[in-house]
Amino acid sequence: MTRYRAKSSGHHYNIEIRGAGDPLLLLHGFSGDATTWHEVIERLADHFALIAIDLPGHGASDAPADAASYRMESLASDLIGLLDELKLKKPGLLGYSMGGRLALFLAHQCPWRFGALILESASPGLADAGARAERRRRDNALADAIEANGVASFVAHWESLPLWSTQSEAQIRAQRKQRLTNSARGLANSLRGMGAGAQPNLWGQLPDITLPTGLIVGERDDKFRLVNQAMEEAIPRARFMIIPGAGHNTHLENPDAFCQALRTFLSSL
Repeated sequence: MTRYRAKSSGHHYNIEIRGAGDPLLLLHGFSGDATTWHEVIERLADHFALIAIDLPGHGASDAPADAASYRMESLASDLIGLLDELKLKKPGLLGYSMGGRLALFLAHQCPWRFGALILESASPGLADAGARAERRRRDNALADAIEANGVASFVAHWESLPLWSTQSEAQIRAQRKQRLTNSARGLANSLRGMGAGAQPNLWGQLPDITLPTGLIVGERDDKFRLVNQAMEEAIPRARFMIIPGAGHNTHLENPDAFCQALRTFLSSL
């Protein structure tokens, strides 16, 4: 592990770097951290230099008190500074769920800094303004509940969501241990700053995404399969990939198929 202090914000980030070869930056999902990529890292470290980062409010990175520090614009500035610090030229960019939404934002804002974009179970946000407002209300209510009731109560609620019904008890237990290490303030402000209701709506900008883009979804994740099929039609250089037998978290539920899809996509560029 290593620590990085972002020049633009002054916040400290925890980073794990393993492997050798073409660089690939990994952005985890909400309530995750860099360790959630270990199955992927074990399988790909022979061909790639993998850089997994704890996003603000997660893992061992700082959990700032102000929600503005978690906004995508702020995180994008910090992450571009990280590329400069590590002297990374056009790394691949892989993001899962919340991390995929952030990766899409980065690819739209700074496409010249990356060589490829891979989005796992991600979306461009909510197109309808009313739906965004309602999602912001729900995200803010959940953020308030996390601060009031603590991380353990949140984790119990989070595990009960239908989104994870495709996961085994062993997979849920492993994630529980990791999720409980997060701070209440960090998770709450992450929801307020970059939840699905707070993020910019990027549907209209998808035709401007110039990077080769891999769209990965689970066979059993009906909602995100439909979303990503629509994204494939809008992004000029997109390739749609389905991971068999998996739900929302494909790299956890079927890591072998996920990594094979990733290798195939990146080797074709």
